[in-house]
Amino acid sequence: MTDERVMTDAPVMHAAASGQAGEAAAGRPEAADDHDQDLAVAMLTLRAAAQVVAGIQHGMAARFPGLRPAHGFAFVRISAGGATVTDVAEHLGVTKQAASQLVAQLVEGGYVTRRADPRDRRTALLVLTDRGRACTRAAEEAAAAAAGQWREQLGDEAMSALAAALRQAARPGPLRPSW
Repeated sequence: MTDERVMTDAPVMHAAASGQAGEAAAGRPEAADDHDQDLAVAMLTLRAAAQVVAGIQHGMAARFPGLRPAHGFAFVRISAGGATVTDVAEHLGVTKQAASQLVAQLVEGGYVTRRADPRDRRTALLVLTDRGRACTRAAEEAAAAAAGQWREQLGDEAMSALAAALRQAARPGPLRPSW
C-alpha cells in the first residue's frame, strides 16, 4: 500500500468497517457525502502541510544541514522574543528536558545564543543569532516556494481563493507542531 493510499483511504476504510459511514447514510444520505468530503478535505490539508514541511526541509538541507522540523517550530517561538527554554517546551508541547536538548543543538549550531534575563537572573533568554535569522528567512523562502508550486498548478485566481478560504478556516494563533 503506498503512502498516498494510506493517507486517503485508511480513515475512510475504518469508517466503512466500523459501520459509521452506513449509519450516516441511513439517517441522512447527504450526511455521508458531507462526511466523506470533510474527511477528504482534512486528509488533503494534512498532505498539503506535509508538502510544505518537506519543501522547507529540502530548501534548507544544503545551507543548514541537520535541522529538523522541530527546530523550525522552536525558531518560531524564539523569534517572537522573550523566549526561555520553558517557553519553548510549552510551545512545542514537550518536556523541559527535551526542549533543553533541542535548544542546546541550536546553540551548538550557532543559531541561538543565551542571554541573561534582566528580570530574572536564574533564567536565560534565547535570542536568534545572525545565522538563526538567516535560517528563518531561508525557511520562509522555502515555504513560499512550496506554496508557489500550487500557484503554478492552480493559477492565480484559484490560489487567491484557496488563501481566502484558509484564512477563514484556520484559527489564528501561534504556529506550532501538531504532535
